[in-house]
Amino acid sequence: AKKYKAYLLSDGMLFTAVWEREGKMTKIQKEEIKKIADQFAFTGELISCAPCGSGHINETYMLRYRIGEMGSIKVILQKINREIFQKPEELMENIAGVTGHLKKKVIEKGGDLEREVLNLIPTKEGKAYLTDENGECWRSYIFITDAVSYDLVEKPEDFYESAVAFGKFQEMLADYPAETLHETIKDFHDTKKRFQALKDAVEKDCCHRAASVKEEIAFALQHEDLAGIFGKLLENGEVPLRVTHNDTKLNNIMIDLETGKGICVVDLDTVMPGLAMNDFGDAIRFGASTALEDEKDLSKVSCDMELYEIYVKGFLESCGDKLNAREIEMLPMGAKVMTYECGIRFLTDYLEGDHYFKIDREDHNLDRCRTQFKLVADMEQKWEQMQAIVKKYQK
Repeated sequence: AKKYKAYLLSDGMLFTAVWEREGKMTKIQKEEIKKIADQFAFTGELISCAPCGSGHINETYMLRYRIGEMGSIKVILQKINREIFQKPEELMENIAGVTGHLKKKVIEKGGDLEREVLNLIPTKEGKAYLTDENGECWRSYIFITDAVSYDLVEKPEDFYESAVAFGKFQEMLADYPAETLHETIKDFHDTKKRFQALKDAVEKDCCHRAASVKEEIAFALQHEDLAGIFGKLLENGEVPLRVTHNDTKLNNIMIDLETGKGICVVDLDTVMPGLAMNDFGDAIRFGASTALEDEKDLSKVSCDMELYEIYVKGFLESCGDKLNAREIEMLPMGAKVMTYECGIRFLTDYLEGDHYFKIDREDHNLDRCRTQFKLVADMEQKWEQMQAIVKKYQK
């Protein structure tokens, strides 16, 4: 398999990755896919189709079309998982609205429409998605060529480019009415409700695991104040509701193979109303950590201040003047809150029997919880430095 991806959807460990590789399909499967594809506004002659990726949510295919004597193009055809996204019409309304807005901004800036924004290919009836005779929902995107995404930070420049791309995403969508977007995953970053879910799991202790994780439970309870900080700021009008990506990992940025520049933000399935601090914070939680999310050796886990500064610089440079002073001031808190939130989610799932996040070994969720709590503790040790770095780049 090559490293190319079209987009990646993730909520914790559930994800769909799209890779440019060939997969095997039966004749019947190909005929079924062709039947679906014929209902989209594709141009040319279908010359190949194959499943893509090894994801756990959506069913994804790569299709190649020949266009006369001009060569061929690739498109992505994807069946939306109705169990995860029970209201596909709302999901696609979000995506269509946001991508349409982004296209206008790209045109204003004289950019490349085919590479700087995800392009939905409509059905022949002009709709953003197709509902087939079985009630399944399908969508299609133009495949972004000559670009790559990385699961881990391979060099600091790539992390900087992801910061620039997500900052630009905020800048271009600053005037989009966030309140008009649907919540594709309800209460996704409601840390207060996540905390209450943990307390409920501790009280029920359905798997009799609470006694073995007293230290982790104590850490979560001692940091309860983190759960309500952003809710209060929003209620008081100190920070605005914004269009947020909600999965700001490095692997959701397409990086141009020739220039090394971040060109497009992908995976828009979790675009919802939210807070800029959460998007910033999740990127730091994932990208500035010195260890994998499930590292067992906690001595390896810390928040890399060089990577943190690189991200702060790129994010604030590309946001322009779109964030208010309070939002910028609270960016370090975003890193701590998002890391804490992930930690309590992993701990809750562990206490409830590992039913939500995919696990590959016993105590997998517990290991994940411990890395997040270690990161929170490390951020607390570096708190003054984290705040000083933000002030350094605040305009």
